[in-house]
Amino acid sequence: MLILLPPSEGKAPAPRTHAPVNLAELSFPELTTEREDVLEELMRVSAREDALDVLGVGASLTAEIERNTRLVEEPAHPAAEVYTGVLFEALDYASFSPDERELAQKSVLISSALWGVVQLEDHIPAYRLSMGTKLGAIGALATYWRGALGNALTAYAQGQLILDCRSSAYAKSWVSPSAQTLAVRVERVAADGSRKVVSHMAKHYRGKLARYVITHALAERPFEGTAGISEFLEVLDRDWELECTLPTPKKAGTLTLLIRE
Repeated sequence: MLILLPPSEGKAPAPRTHAPVNLAELSFPELTTEREDVLEELMRVSAREDALDVLGVGASLTAEIERNTRLVEEPAHPAAEVYTGVLFEALDYASFSPDERELAQKSVLISSALWGVVQLEDHIPAYRLSMGTKLGAIGALATYWRGALGNALTAYAQGQLILDCRSSAYAKSWVSPSAQTLAVRVERVAADGSRKVVSHMAKHYRGKLARYVITHALAERPFEGTAGISEFLEVLDRDWELECTLPTPKKAGTLTLLIRE
């Protein structure tokens, strides 16, 4: 099974004693050329006078944009420690057992505007860049990454059930195979039965779901392709209220988490 996560906007810098990123050591080395190109362009754009406007951030993030200009020198540490925010707090990778960490390292992929995709143990520096950005000569980042990620991930995902927890901007960078994919939604159910799509706190519940899948579902057995969906849902039904629309060759399925008030 693959669990696709979005990154967090906020990121924690590594201690100054850590070494900088080594692109050759990141997972999916076939993405190295694209990573080098985006990294170089991000550093160049971040040094411009209009960098805040181009990168779509406010003046309060000036220091983070300045840090972008020296990313090749900035200290790096595991992506699981770089990405912060409610999703990664709920995932709580630091509390995993060694066996759970091994499962998570194989199963969790984090979408990134700068790196394309990373695994939890990949060492990266803190950076500021969103997938919805049009980055200088690179242009629209989701469009830029689509071909390279398609080549790198389609084979990697072959035969696996894919749980897609990404936000829409990041989902555009790699459209996972429809027949293998369940896109995760979160809806809050009011006392009168009415529903409302959860926005910000959806990240929290997606993080909790990813943690549950690692510590409960995958810890029991693998779930491969569409044949494993029914067994997977049986495990989730123990502790989650949910609805599922099954995937087809032309359209990804939907896994809706129902959160009652």
